[in-house]
Amino acid sequence: MTLDSGSVQHRVSPEEWQARLECAAVYRLLAAYGMSDLVYNHVTVRVPGADERILINPFGYLYEEITASSLITMAVDGRILLNPHSGLGINQAGYVIHSAVHAARQDVGCVIHTHTRAGMAVSAMACGLLPLTQTAMRCMPLAYHAYEGPAVDLDERARLVADLGGVNAMILRNHGLLTTGPTAAEAFNMMYWLEMACRAQVDAMAARTELTLPPDAVVAHATHLYQPGTRRPFGLLEWPAMLRLLDRRDPSWRS
Repeated sequence: MTLDSGSVQHRVSPEEWQARLECAAVYRLLAAYGMSDLVYNHVTVRVPGADERILINPFGYLYEEITASSLITMAVDGRILLNPHSGLGINQAGYVIHSAVHAARQDVGCVIHTHTRAGMAVSAMACGLLPLTQTAMRCMPLAYHAYEGPAVDLDERARLVADLGGVNAMILRNHGLLTTGPTAAEAFNMMYWLEMACRAQVDAMAARTELTLPPDAVVAHATHLYQPGTRRPFGLLEWPAMLRLLDRRDPSWRS
């Protein structure tokens, strides 16, 4: 397969191009931080001013290959509106999971789903994510969705969004992780925290020593302090530094 290299900037609105840049950045960041899974999983970003449209990756690209121009524009109802590729479409599971969240949650601008080693490990633990670390408490409150098989059935969408409710982080049992945010920056920040919390829990439990859990009141206090409306919406301050990291590594994500 030859990667398409032509820019689509002249074919889309300035608002969509900015959304494409943000979406491509999240893909590259997930690859940089070891959270990709070959050509699988997805990041979607809502196109501002056109709430029925989202951006998604072409099924067949590695995350490190994604650029702003390579993304596919699709309607939440499944119609492909702009596909810069010949012979490549989208992964049905990505449409089922992400369209469900975008359709149900107008406050969500970005959805991220991963299958990381630590995320899958914690998804299989009956205890779920424990408040073992401050990083874990940053991700709470946390939702859970029972495994129903590969997410290709449209009727799963109602159960998925019911389980997610109004929170921004969810563990898909026996499957992986999902985060959302009003912006790509906030969704990525939440996924980074959730992934680090899962890695820390796996490491701590593998040490086979007695673990210390903070009192419930302390967990509740810490969780409150990390809510977006308490002090600041986490992810926005960090985002310019994340983009500088990508530009130092490989600025082709902007093309």
